[in-house]
Parts: sequence; C-alpha cells; structure tokens
Amino acid sequence: MKIRLLVISAFLALTVSACGDDAAKKAEAAKAEAVKVAKEAAQKADEAAKKAGAAVGAAADATKEAGKEAVEATKEAGKEMVVKAADATKEAADATKEAADKTKAAVGK
Repeated sequence: MKIRLLVISAFLALTVSACGDDAAKKAEAAKAEAVKVAKEAAQKADEAAKKAGAAVGAAADATKEAGKEAVEATKEAGKEMVVKAADATKEAADATKEAADKTKAAVGK
C-alpha cells in the first residue's frame, strides 16, 4: 500500500514539475514526503520483523522447555513402572513359594 502511494507521489511530482517553478517546489516537497513515508514504512517493517523474530525465539524456547518436561515425566513414569513390575514379580515369587511349600507339605503327609 505504501509502495503504491510512493509510485503515485512520484508520478504526481513529475507531472507537477512540468508546470513551472512553483510546481517544481511542490514536486520536491512531494518527493521529500514520499521518501519520508518510505523510510517510516521501512522502519516499521524492520521493527515488526524484530518482534516476529523475538516471538519465534520465545516459542522455540517454550517448545524446548516443554520437551524437557515431557522427557522428565517419561523418565519418572518409567521408574515407577519398574518399581511396580518389581513389586509384582516379588509377589508372584512369594505366591509361588507358598504354593510350593503347601504342595511339599501335602506330599509329605
């Protein structure tokens, strides 16, 4: 949009400059204004790009942190599963031993 204004201003400045000395001054003023608007637009675009870059960086950091937390949670869950599996194995071993003892006692009678 700003570029269109710049182009239109340039054409207008050229057209007006052909009309005489007063018109030349107005054309110069229009050119100066067009340059000023173009510089402001470039500055705003640069600021917007910097803000977008910062937002992308923040999102990357948040994603990285979330990934770390997910890995930690997975490790904790894995440890818990190992403990539960060990407990279940011990209970099964105890039950097997009891059954073996009962069988031995029954056979010994």
